[in-house]
Amino acid sequence: MPLSQKHPWNVLVFPAASEIGLEIHRSLQSSKEVVLHGAVQRGPSSADFHFKRLHILPSIYEEDCLVKLQALIKAEKIDALFPAHDDVLVWLGKHKASLAATILSSPPETCFICRSKKETYKILSETVDIPKLYEPEDRAIPFPVFVKPDCGQGSQRARVIPDRPTLNLALKSEPDLLVMENLEGNEYTIDCFNSHSGEVLYAGARQRIQTRTGISTRTKTAAHIPALKWAQRIAEKLTLNGTWFFQLKEDREGNLRLLEVAPRIAGSMAFSRAAGPNFPLLNLYEAAGYNLKVHAFNTSMEMGRSLDVCFLYDQPIVALYIDLDDTLIVRDKVNTQLVALLFQCHNQKVPVCLLTKHRGDLKTTLADYRLTDLFDRIEHIPAQSDLNKADFIKEKNAVLIDDSFAERTLAQQNNPTLRCFDATSAVCLLDKRA
Repeated sequence: MPLSQKHPWNVLVFPAASEIGLEIHRSLQSSKEVVLHGAVQRGPSSADFHFKRLHILPSIYEEDCLVKLQALIKAEKIDALFPAHDDVLVWLGKHKASLAATILSSPPETCFICRSKKETYKILSETVDIPKLYEPEDRAIPFPVFVKPDCGQGSQRARVIPDRPTLNLALKSEPDLLVMENLEGNEYTIDCFNSHSGEVLYAGARQRIQTRTGISTRTKTAAHIPALKWAQRIAEKLTLNGTWFFQLKEDREGNLRLLEVAPRIAGSMAFSRAAGPNFPLLNLYEAAGYNLKVHAFNTSMEMGRSLDVCFLYDQPIVALYIDLDDTLIVRDKVNTQLVALLFQCHNQKVPVCLLTKHRGDLKTTLADYRLTDLFDRIEHIPAQSDLNKADFIKEKNAVLIDDSFAERTLAQQNNPTLRCFDATSAVCLLDKRA
């Protein structure tokens, strides 16, 4: 079902408590186009602390899940649904035709293929390099080998097997394990975004320096990886729409091998969001039929995760330009996270300029929202003016925060060193070091 261009959209994240679900929440929580909903099974979860609109649904393995999901979509007027788990992705694909909401993923056939490592390798083996696979009964297997389940996630049951007796024991209790070469080099994730026609609009690589249960807890820019080349080859064989990612790993000689492809948001896609592209928001735009260009900053950075997400940029902010309506003020409330960023700039002696086309009495509005003294400079552009916000930004390496995709795109074109953020992505600029 196509997504209407009329918004705000009611967007359901399911399941809301997964790391994927929480990343979607972080990406959309301040967007003017989105009213967020979450769905979880009964019981306490991390989603309790992140979603104001949290709904209880049975497990997808229970018979009444589909009926209750249909009822939830109808009751809450859900427009779009983000799958936040691999099994949910496949399950929603099976029931896509019976759901009155847009499923934000690639076609069901692609989801089914990508859920199986064996099927993924079969489809892509002549297109990209894959790990060497061994038949379990092959007596010439060179140990150690690596095993993982055909339909696994989060590194569950994936491990190195040192010898034949250990392999036999593992296969006896876990017959679905794939046996493959043990890749000992660096591991990478490539975050991608495709248009609805299948064109790869973005492919950015990051090195997985440290992982916990399959989640990158330390990752950094990997500009040397031929990300776009790999993404285009994969997209020639698989029909991929919107956001997706794939993982690569090096062998002993440094040759890259494909580990997996996933047609969904990744739990650590905050890394790419900090470089510009807000993939969950772009997914909604793409589903609504907008023609998109995806811009990312030419910058190197590193991300660390524990129970929080922090960013360190190699380029400090030299000047900050910020919009008012639907950015600093959203739904008649002040965006307190952006106010925190303004005070961070004041503390660091970074000039802050309010750049707005506000139609009302600006002085009165700023006073009403207690924002009067937050800016070093104010540029109030008349509504009937031919001037664009891009005309007021002259500094190199400045930052623009604006809800308008068109304004950000134009400003980026006029000033290639400019970093542009929507209101949600801008919180990546908050420096939490003390």
